[in-house]
Amino acid sequence: MVVQLFNANSNSAPPLWRIERKFYITSQQIGLACGLLRHVCRRDAEHPVGQITSLYFDTIDLNEHRKSTSGDFRKDKVRIRWYGESDCRDEVRTIFLELKSKRGFAGTKHRQKMEVPADLLTMPYLAQGIIPKTQLHAMLATFGYFPLDMLWPVVVITYWRHRFIEPLTGVRVSLDYRIRSTMLRPSPGNGERELELMGGVIEIKGTSIELPPTLRQMGMLNVDWSRFSKYSACIDAHDEGIGTVGRLSPSGRIV
Repeated sequence: MVVQLFNANSNSAPPLWRIERKFYITSQQIGLACGLLRHVCRRDAEHPVGQITSLYFDTIDLNEHRKSTSGDFRKDKVRIRWYGESDCRDEVRTIFLELKSKRGFAGTKHRQKMEVPADLLTMPYLAQGIIPKTQLHAMLATFGYFPLDMLWPVVVITYWRHRFIEPLTGVRVSLDYRIRSTMLRPSPGNGERELELMGGVIEIKGTSIELPPTLRQMGMLNVDWSRFSKYSACIDAHDEGIGTVGRLSPSGRIV
């Protein structure tokens, strides 16, 4: 297995803290939300729409998932992310190891670019973590992150994202939907693949907790700021019994 690592500049400034707000929307609201964002924002010029896939890592007893569901002040997510559809015919794919850390409402993201053979992004290799565990932990150490327990690949999550820029402030806005997941660990989960959550999520990322005036028009969607997590919502869905009411909805909601 050949992994081409693109080293980050060790003298570069640490990532900036930013405020991330999430607004869960129902399946029926996705079209209206997309139209509204196109009206009040600019489409992202470089990547207006595309598919994102993330392989999430956690401890064997899912410590970070439990922190997310309990609303802990300190949360860290480790994932490997790549872009484009699964039927891409490139022999080599670009991937990114990401450490996303949140402390209350504020968060940062460290990122390391790599290139790997495309075969490693198929299911047999995803369950092995794409890269060796020793390399994963060594790279996380360069971010200043030292998990106490070994991290394991837990779930693959794929979704479609529309990207926007709020024109007055430059705040980044995204609309994510068609959120599908496949569990890699034997428990929790029912062995299902491509389990799709209902609804979507609007994410707004900037340096202020206040919404720009243009984005306050989202009030017509009758949505509230939530701590919706794709990672935890997907694990919860797999952990519920097949046919359970509200299984594919966020915790506390039945849509």
